Amino acid sequence: MQAMLFNSFAYAIFLPVVFILYWALPHRWRWALILVSSYYFYMSWNAKYVVLILFTTLVSYLAGRILEKSVTDKKKWILAFASIVCLGVLFFFKYFNFFSASVADILGLFSVPLDPIAINFVLPVGISFYTFQTIGYVVDVYRGEIPAERHFGKYAAFISFFPQLVAGPIERTKNLLPQIKAEHHFDYDSATYGLKLMAWGYFKKLVIADGLSQHVGKVYDAPQSYEGFALVLATLFFTLQIYGDFSGYSDIAIGTAKLFGVDLMTNFKSPYISQSLKEFWGRWHVSLSSWFRDYVYIPLGGNRVGRCRHYANLLLTFLASGLWHGANWTFVLWGGVHGFGLILEDLLFGKKESRGVLRILRTVCVFVFCAFAWLFFVSHSVADAWYVITHALTGIGNPVEYLHKGFSSIGIGRAKFAVEACFWALLFVVDYHSLKQDMIGMMGKRGIVVRWGLYICLALLVLFCSQKGVATEFVYFQF
Repeated sequence: MQAMLFNSFAYAIFLPVVFILYWALPHRWRWALILVSSYYFYMSWNAKYVVLILFTTLVSYLAGRILEKSVTDKKKWILAFASIVCLGVLFFFKYFNFFSASVADILGLFSVPLDPIAINFVLPVGISFYTFQTIGYVVDVYRGEIPAERHFGKYAAFISFFPQLVAGPIERTKNLLPQIKAEHHFDYDSATYGLKLMAWGYFKKLVIADGLSQHVGKVYDAPQSYEGFALVLATLFFTLQIYGDFSGYSDIAIGTAKLFGVDLMTNFKSPYISQSLKEFWGRWHVSLSSWFRDYVYIPLGGNRVGRCRHYANLLLTFLASGLWHGANWTFVLWGGVHGFGLILEDLLFGKKESRGVLRILRTVCVFVFCAFAWLFFVSHSVADAWYVITHALTGIGNPVEYLHKGFSSIGIGRAKFAVEACFWALLFVVDYHSLKQDMIGMMGKRGIVVRWGLYICLALLVLFCSQKGVATEFVYFQF
């Protein structure tokens, strides 16, 4: 069975079949189709790991039912048990080897020999996403914000809803579950909007992200083979790649859901046009950042405590967010860099807003800071990240040679760079205008000539400017 990448031939067959069946079936059976389709979708990656999502779904479902019937003094224990079980599954499959190796390294510093225990298995795709979705559900039931769902099948369909199963958005129960249960009537405008959003997502993934990935991989797979501007260029390329890749995935996921009458939450809101890190994190991977805000940062005390405690809460939240992304100290450092950046920003600027040239300057600074932080994210080890930092400015004393050597060593010619720069400019122009209006909706309101001209141009760009015959995984599938 071929893995159901959004950019695969298998998915191109799967989606229309499910779409037709969904609208052909009566309402009472649609949840069952979503459930079966979602589990089939997930099993295409690794069939045996379907047991894990079924197990965490069952644990969280039972916990919700028991919580609703329990007296107050027992609820904390039920919440703790469900959270430990679900997080325990995540820990074992994602963090056990990392934890074992880290303990061995720490003991080694004190001359205590210990061979780390390593378990060889493939990381279950999407495990971080659906684990957080189950925990969010249990916490919401515990807080009394939602009632426990009685229908196990519909709850399982909510947890496994295939458009957002493997890489989000991490949906909240009160948004997605009622939509899974509701009776939908086919809406032509909503469906065509979804298709247009998917097309834009495919452009961001196949043209922008995949076009940059080969250069990023070339450098960051062996950074010691490069120096100077090549390292800077690869880091800037990854900054654009991961945005095109992940926001492109989110657009495809949200657009796919619209085909079934379901509205998923917006996951990206033009994040690179932010004049502060706080604003950036209100726009980047919104479903995850808001999850950590609501279920980690606020329960720790948020900003309702003293300044030192507030900053500690902020840092702990971002360290946890970094670790969520991967079992590597590079991700922890990435989270820590953003945590310290937010603390420093609060100390220097507070809630002050800037205008004019200063606003532009702050936006550029935020972009540069985020690009710097991304080098920890993309590096395979802390040593690689340190090498990039210490060798990125090598040869800058001769600016012309510094730039020329960087472009030539990374293997991108002037013509190709100019073409791809036009694509990046298009992305930023659309992002900028998206802050003020719905660009996809606006496109649909143009005259038929302009409208179809834009559709055809976008389709041709995806067709002729993307990699051929290669289904490249989305970056966030590894989390």
